[in-house]
Amino acid sequence: MKRFDLRNLKDDFYKRLGELIDEELQNEEVGIFIFELGNFENVQKSADFIKNRGDELMNSIRFNQVDWTLVVKKGS
Repeated sequence: MKRFDLRNLKDDFYKRLGELIDEELQNEEVGIFIFELGNFENVQKSADFIKNRGDELMNSIRFNQVDWTLVVKKGS
């Protein structure tokens, strides 16, 4: 399991999220990704993004007032 901080990317974190899943996680490995919530629609967009890639969103929770955490299992 690896942890990645995407908060510095603000609302533009989707491309980097995909790159990290592809490059840093092995098949069936779990990664924890934290991003700055900003616009609440980013939560649904990120869930859709992960599903469309064929990965599994295992958890999606508010971390604190401004950050959101995704737990993602890389598809095989």
